[in-house]
Amino acid sequence: MKLVIAYIQPHKLTEVKDALAAAGVGKMSVTNALGCGQQMGYEENYRGVKVSVNLLKKIRLEIALNDEFLATTIGTIMETAGTNTIGDGKIFVLDLAECYRIRTRDQGKKAIG
Repeated sequence: MKLVIAYIQPHKLTEVKDALAAAGVGKMSVTNALGCGQQMGYEENYRGVKVSVNLLKKIRLEIALNDEFLATTIGTIMETAGTNTIGDGKIFVLDLAECYRIRTRDQGKKAIG
């Protein structure tokens, strides 16, 4: 079992979500996030004062999945979220020690579904 954490551009969320659903990966958590990386933000004028904006809006996807869906999930996110520009995002893959479904008390691979 794996936990995939992906940071993507906000305008790519619908496209990524639809592509993942078409690939058979429909269960995920989505969170608004702020962050900075190589992009390092930008400067703008606000009421005549220069303001540095270095925390940019991102979307954080968390997807718990069984190992056989890992390659499909990563490939789908990279294909649909990528624009070949700085700020496209990152994908992290962590080993998931255990998973429990509260309602049915299922655990492990069965709980992820």
